[in-house]
Amino acid sequence: MPELNPSSEPSHQNAAGESLETRTNFTSGTTSAVDSSSLMKGQKELLINHLGEIYRLRITRNGKLILHK
Repeated sequence: MPELNPSSEPSHQNAAGESLETRTNFTSGTTSAVDSSSLMKGQKELLINHLGEIYRLRITRNGKLILHK
């Protein structure tokens, strides 16, 4: 598991005004964060094609995200 290094990138706020760190630097590289609402666009389920395999990203009744193959 990569170690987490503090990011020098500024944090931003989401629609609720909560702080959202947009980038996290790991020893293996940089990972970008995307707000789930921009991915889901009001839908409860999103199909993702990854290397020819279809995955289903779903918002549960409890508001959690779950990824199914």
